[in-house]
Order: sequence, then structure tokens, then C-alpha cells
Amino acid sequence: MSSSRTQSSSSSSSSVWQLQYMKLRFFTRIRSLLKSKASSRKRNFQSSPEVPRAQQDSSENVVAPPETISKPPEDENEEVVLQRTVKKLHFGSWEEKEKAAIEIEKLAREDKNTRKLMAELGVLQVLVSMVGSDIAGQQIAAVRALIQLSHGTYTNKALMANAGICSKLPKNVELLDQLTRHGFAELILSLSSLTNIQLPVASSQILPFLMDTLNSDSTDMKCKEICLATINNLCLVLENIAPLVTNGAVQTLLSLMLVKDLSEKALASLGQLVVTQMGKKAMEECVTVPKSLIEILTWEDKPKCQEYSAYILMVLAHQSWSQREKMAKAGIVPVLLEVTLLGSPLVQKRAVKLLQWFKDERNVRMGPHSGPQTTRVSSGLGSPMSPRSGDEGKKMMKNLVKQSLHKNMEMITRRGNVNMENEACRLKSLIISTSSKSLTY
Repeated sequence: MSSSRTQSSSSSSSSVWQLQYMKLRFFTRIRSLLKSKASSRKRNFQSSPEVPRAQQDSSENVVAPPETISKPPEDENEEVVLQRTVKKLHFGSWEEKEKAAIEIEKLAREDKNTRKLMAELGVLQVLVSMVGSDIAGQQIAAVRALIQLSHGTYTNKALMANAGICSKLPKNVELLDQLTRHGFAELILSLSSLTNIQLPVASSQILPFLMDTLNSDSTDMKCKEICLATINNLCLVLENIAPLVTNGAVQTLLSLMLVKDLSEKALASLGQLVVTQMGKKAMEECVTVPKSLIEILTWEDKPKCQEYSAYILMVLAHQSWSQREKMAKAGIVPVLLEVTLLGSPLVQKRAVKLLQWFKDERNVRMGPHSGPQTTRVSSGLGSPMSPRSGDEGKKMMKNLVKQSLHKNMEMITRRGNVNMENEACRLKSLIISTSSKSLTY
């Protein structure tokens, strides 16, 4: 009995001594950092040009107001606030930790050197542990502080990843309010610039959080745009392609590309995924491809989306007979004809290339590094088109040419009207200026 009491007392005393030792090390570190900062400030003051003796004598006779004498320097105030805030974050209660996180967010927003100093004082590890808290106020305060601490410093981002921030992400997005959801999305976007070694995409909660946020109907557009920018950054690393495809990124992006406010960012990520073997296979197996991409080609008010869509269709059609057949059945040829006349220069170029591949599909033969090459048609085979379809094609081409000419005439007329107005204004000003002068006979 006495031995058990001795063991419990010795364990409690060792824990107390360990806590005291941690506090001692913490305050020693803060004191040394603040002392080095003060010494550097003193050196800067000594290196400044000397004040003349006359000015020194006159300044000695001036008595400062009591407010100025009692007020400490601004740097000392910052140091005191920083020391008190970091102390509360490490050793305070949960309420004090939350207030300290809010104060750290304000301090980190002002100065880059302060962000580095806080990382040296072990602030990041405590904030990362607070992210996993069940209390919403502490969670969002820690997330906001980490967002500010990650700005402009690659080292802080790496320290957050090493501290396990990726494992602290929430698993149920629907339980988060819009503010907390937006904060987590911003934090992941900031961390997405890390390399694959430092950011464990495959084994972490990053992709499930992003997919759940994008697929949720309660997520606002701004938060979805941030998540799409994060996926775009992750697509730049080749090792992230397999985790992205297995987590359903292709299906999510294909559904979001039909939303005009999100289409450009979703298509940009799909353009990076389609050039990989896994990404291309996932798109080919999707039911909505290529019909949805052909629909985007008709968006005249979104030229960038048309360019991305044409690029993805080119990659899918290249050396794939089945995909070209699906595109032809979905009615891609009339859309491509329209785009070649009314689209931007880049989408026109891509549409012409696609039309070359679809020309007389029976005689197409794909080359190893180029599109299909048509061979000469034998006279015994006859024309693959019926007379009725040929007449319909001619009518459609005439209508498209008329539409293109009408559009060009509108542009020429608009320019002509502007020039006529300019000429009229110039002639009117010339008449006024000449009439005011006296003519000599």
C-alpha cells in the first residue's frame, strides 16, 4: 500500500517538474528572441547620424508632456502583447486559447517577420491541435490564424503539414457553417502549393473534404471556386492524378462544368486530367461525355470555355474511333461548323482540326503523331451521304455563311458609323474655327 502511494506521488511530482521545465524553456526562448530583437533595434539607433550638440542642448530644456513620458514605446507594446498572447496560447484555458488565436491572427496579418517569429515559438503546433476541437469558436479562430500564418512563408506551410493539419480536417461537411467551411477551403488552397512529399494528398482528408464541399448543395459559389482552384493546383503534380480520379474528381468536375459561373475553372482542371491515362479513361466511361462538352461549344458568351471544351474533345477524339463515333452521333459536326465561323481564333483552329478528322470517317487512318489522314475514295464504293442529307448540309452551310456575313457586316457598319460621327465632329469643329476668323480678300 505504501509502495503504491510512493509511486503515485513520484509520478505526480515528475509531471509537475516536467511542466515547470517546459515553462522555463518557453520563457527562456521568448526572452532570448526579444533580447535579440532589442539589440538589433539598438544597433540601428547607434548607426543613425548623430544629432548636433546645439540641437541636443535645446532638446534637453524641452519638457515632454506627461502622456508622452508615461507611454511606453510601440515596439515594447508589441513585444508585451506577443509575449502575453503566446503564453496564453500555450498554458491558458480553452477560452484564453481562443482569444489568443484571434490576437495571433491580427498580429500575423501585419508583419511577415512576426509570422516567422511565431513559428519559432511553437504557435503552429498548438493551433493545429485546436483545429480538431469540437467547439466551433475555437476551430474557426485557429483556422483563421493558420491562414494568416501561411501567407508568404513556405516554411510555415511545411510545419503545418508536419504537425498533421491534413488529418484534422472535418469529415462531415454538412455540419459546418458557411464561415467555417470557407475558412477550411482557404487553408487547403494555401497548403496546395506544397510538393507531394510534404502534402499527403492520398492518405489524408483533403480530397474527401474537397469533393464533399463541391457536391454539397448548401455550399456557396465562392467556396466552390476556392475548392476548384485547389484541385487545379493539385493536378499540377503527377502523383496526385490517381488519388483525384479514385476520389471521383472527374465526375464532380464534369457536373460542375455545366454551371457557367464555375465552368472555366472546372474545364481547366479537366484539361489537365484528360492528358493522363487514368483521367482520359474516366472521362470516356462517363455517360455525359461528349454531349456536355459539345453543348459548351455553343456558349458564344464564354469563349474561354469553348476553347477548353474543344481542347478536351481533341484529346478524346485522337486515335479513338469509338469516341469519334459518339461525337458524330451527338451532332458535333454542325456545332464545329458554326464555331469555325463565329468562334475565337483559337477555338476556330481546334474546330477545323476536328472537322478534318471527321471528314469521310470511313477512310480515316490515324497516324502515330497526327490526326486522321484521309485516303482516296474508290469510285465503286459510291458516296457515303444520301442526296437528302447532302441537300440539308448545303442548306445548313448557306445559313451559317449568311449568319457569319451578317455578323461581319454589323461590325463593319458599326465601325463605319463611328468613323462618320468622328468625321462629322471634326468637320463641325473645323467650320466653327474657320468661321470665327476674318477672311482676307
